[in-house]
Amino acid sequence: MESQGAEHGAEDVPVIYLHEIKRQYLQGEVPLTILDGAKLALWAGQSVALVAPSGSGKSTLLHIAGLLEAPDSGEVYVSGAPTSQLPDIERTQLRRTDIGFVYQSHRLLPEFSALENVMLPQMIRGLKKSETVKRAKEILGYLGLGDRITHRPAELSGGEQQRVAIARAVANAPRVLFADEPTGNLDPGTAEHVFQALMQLVKATHVSMLIATHNMELAGRMDRRVSLSHGQVVELD
Repeated sequence: MESQGAEHGAEDVPVIYLHEIKRQYLQGEVPLTILDGAKLALWAGQSVALVAPSGSGKSTLLHIAGLLEAPDSGEVYVSGAPTSQLPDIERTQLRRTDIGFVYQSHRLLPEFSALENVMLPQMIRGLKKSETVKRAKEILGYLGLGDRITHRPAELSGGEQQRVAIARAVANAPRVLFADEPTGNLDPGTAEHVFQALMQLVKATHVSMLIATHNMELAGRMDRRVSLSHGQVVELD
């Protein structure tokens, strides 16, 4: 932790730190070890690619880091504070305020417009409607969707839908963004546009980002690349 933190000046505490994370699942009656003492630090403003084969535990790692799933043992620290003993309501609050998610499938609500999809997480957080409209328009405009805000998901292209999903993920100004194969369903050209949108947001907002991806070309353009080997996180060159 210390050596990585030194690269970030005043950022001496990572936004997310996974310490000795262990996770097993039962395959029939046989325990299957997915994570076995995994450690990972994510620093503010840093983009990290998680590159590993299917079935190696990428999604499990993302879910545990994002407080969607509890590890069997180990600790997830958010801004230096442990989370394992927090009640569900406080973990939910952390996910609303500090953590954003983007999935391979955009998961937009089909009956709502692009604007409304981005407003919803802010309204759930308790912000006034006028504030949510203003911020949703700003983010969608920043992502090149200013003329598409009244369109419903079915009226948008795949790349536009995914950019709306990104806007929704950052609507509450999270400290960290997790993305699970966010360009996996897109053609190369559209994937490039979505990737650029993600990188622009990292630079503009200083959010930390961890992306699980099979795209080595995109991974090579991020600040760090990590993989999973025998249940542990390993740094790649």
